[in-house]
Amino acid sequence: MKLILRSYNLKLKHTFRISRKTIDFQPSLIVELQEDGISGFGEATSNPYYNISIAILQNDIEKFRTLIETALNETPEDFWLKISPFFQNNPFALCALDNAYNDLYARKKGKKLYELWNYEVTHNPLTNYTIGIDTVENMVRKMKEFPWPIYKIKLGTPEDIAIVTELRKHSDSIFRVDANCAWTVEETLSNAKILKNLGVEFIEQPLKANDWEGQRQVFKNSVLPIMADESCIAEDDIAKCYNHFHGVNIKLMKCGGITPGRRMIAEAKKLGLKTMVGCMTESTVGISAIAHLLPELDYVDMDGALLLAEDIASGITIKNGKTYYPERTGTGVILF
Repeated sequence: MKLILRSYNLKLKHTFRISRKTIDFQPSLIVELQEDGISGFGEATSNPYYNISIAILQNDIEKFRTLIETALNETPEDFWLKISPFFQNNPFALCALDNAYNDLYARKKGKKLYELWNYEVTHNPLTNYTIGIDTVENMVRKMKEFPWPIYKIKLGTPEDIAIVTELRKHSDSIFRVDANCAWTVEETLSNAKILKNLGVEFIEQPLKANDWEGQRQVFKNSVLPIMADESCIAEDDIAKCYNHFHGVNIKLMKCGGITPGRRMIAEAKKLGLKTMVGCMTESTVGISAIAHLLPELDYVDMDGALLLAEDIASGITIKNGKTYYPERTGTGVILF
């Protein structure tokens, strides 16, 4: 098997701001695993919050090139178990490798990835479209520019309620809000009452990731469901989220790929937690991997490629929130 690494700097349509950062470009690393003329693709992006850069991704993967390239006819689960001990400090790199291997494995079997798992895709959830923090005027303009059935609104400012109130005047779509750890317990409980009346479906990660006591109070008293994000990184976190959140937003780059992501979804379901998979700002390579998990999810946030000025690949397409799969095997990705 041959390992190929390609780095890109993905340009966004608009400046994207959340409570802790603002970006116009998103650095990304594409992993290609090639065998007998068949290629599988995975993606990892840089992320300062988790101390991940493209150089770190490349260096960490290159250290184990021989281990990766000598994999032979292993299942994705066995491949993940083989390489994961070497990427304990870099789940983003592990994700790119795992997703690429799952893609390659399915293509070698002549099946789409969801077919390999025997998933039925006729009742997939719709994806939201994210509106980053901006002036209210610009947030309204972005919604009008991109009509969509579900919006995720990034919050974490002194004007959060005013923002959602104004946006509601311009749309009847479902709203979800994501505070990215910016609120207190009191703010969350107070905001939830107002946001519920404004047609908000749920609140994502209102408190700091390690504030479990505060989150327990929010869980017991909030009038809106609360979804974990920064508090749900790895497999062990699913059990921690039980009785602290109503659901979990699993990020493949944070947990180490599709393989552990599927285990996390299964565990969340056992505990009665709502299941969601979210994306980073990433290309169609990463988004297409997420798309094959849709039948197992209650909600999905896979709009990353829709935020780009230019994509680097074709794969799944999304129209008005609905996902369409290409007539290709694996994840269906082709690099431009």
